[in-house]
Amino acid sequence: MKHDAIRLEHVWTRFGDKVVHADISLRLAQGEILGLVGASGCGKTTLLREIIGLTTPSEGEIFVMGESLHQIGQRLRNNCGVLFQKGALFSVLDVFENIAFPLRELGFDDEDMIKRLVLMKLSRVGLSPQDAWLKPADLSGGMTKRVALARTLILEPSLLLLDEPTSGLDPISSEDFVSLLSELHRDLQFTAVMVTHDLDILRDLCTQVAVLADNQLVAYGSLESVLNCPHPFVERFFHNNRARRVFQNLETRHGQE
Repeated sequence: MKHDAIRLEHVWTRFGDKVVHADISLRLAQGEILGLVGASGCGKTTLLREIIGLTTPSEGEIFVMGESLHQIGQRLRNNCGVLFQKGALFSVLDVFENIAFPLRELGFDDEDMIKRLVLMKLSRVGLSPQDAWLKPADLSGGMTKRVALARTLILEPSLLLLDEPTSGLDPISSEDFVSLLSELHRDLQFTAVMVTHDLDILRDLCTQVAVLADNQLVAYGSLESVLNCPHPFVERFFHNNRARRVFQNLETRHGQE
């Protein structure tokens, strides 16, 4: 039986008089991949920040791996990896030192061990040992994402948070990156929450989908169940011409049921 990796209970978020989240509750089992969808400004990234404890909700409570964020503290940060939208690599550090950074921050001083771990993660994301000495400015968009992912995985976290992981990638690089994430998830069995507008990711990678609109969680569940939600935003996002082509097999299956 899978236990909850994340549980939100009646979460409200306000900035002054502006309500961003209104009474959001959800449960995500360990090993699931959640795709978080919504219009610009609906609070998707804010919700990611709340799950990792960088922002505190105005009301409600968030539990990660069965523990309240009020109690888990630094242990969460050591067990959680974040992949930022543009990679957020340190421009003055080479690839090796970017990936090694979390280890050094935790006080690792065994250089042989650091080297083995960094090169292992580089290989795991499909890069070579020679790439370790490149600077971020020398990397393509796809390589930047892979280096950032290697850094995210260096502490072998059980929870990954990803903000638009395929943003800025060309279609081939995007497909390759989705395949890499799928392979890593199959091998490592981490739980992931990702903000995404990528229809292919929602179809091929996410096991659960959450839709934010009108400050609320208007749909949550499998992609198939979300496709049946009658909310206007869901209709616009999931049933436009391109989405119909991406989801045609799912929609055909619905029509037969």
